[in-house]
Amino acid sequence: MAQRKLTQADMPVADHAFYGLVWAGTVLTERVDRALVKGHDLPVSWFEVMLWLASSPDPVPASVLGNSTMLSRSQVSRVIDALRNRGLVTRTPAAHDARSVEISLTPEGRRLFEEADATRRACLAPVFTDILDEDDLTALSQVWKKLKEEKLKEEKLKTEGLKTEELKKAKEEG
Repeated sequence: MAQRKLTQADMPVADHAFYGLVWAGTVLTERVDRALVKGHDLPVSWFEVMLWLASSPDPVPASVLGNSTMLSRSQVSRVIDALRNRGLVTRTPAAHDARSVEISLTPEGRRLFEEADATRRACLAPVFTDILDEDDLTALSQVWKKLKEEKLKEEKLKTEGLKTEELKKAKEEG
């Protein structure tokens, strides 16, 4: 018996949109990771941290990197250690809080980032930026912004809820 393939018409639009996000993220990330590792011995997770650092004129608190990247805080910490071992970033105590550290790219880190970023752009061009026009890219950017804003709202409510629970508990114990 012949098997048939599912088509987009067989799937609710929300399911197809979600699958498309997952597919695109996976395929594009794997493509970039292969190119960065091959060309620069730089995994995409390291590149992501370097991207955030390169985007900031000032050193970035490690906690901000943990909140900004798609990596967990422990992953960010391991990436920072690896980048530091390669001489690509520096860790310095924060001026305003000795318990915190700030991360910045070294000159070698900035040079490698610029080379790796050119590799990333060249690798993505034929499958992303050469295919999508400015309106497509703007629409995608707006979608990601909406999704991220909703996640931030949820996290804020969760944090506020925890604080409320902690206050209740403290009052009950006090």
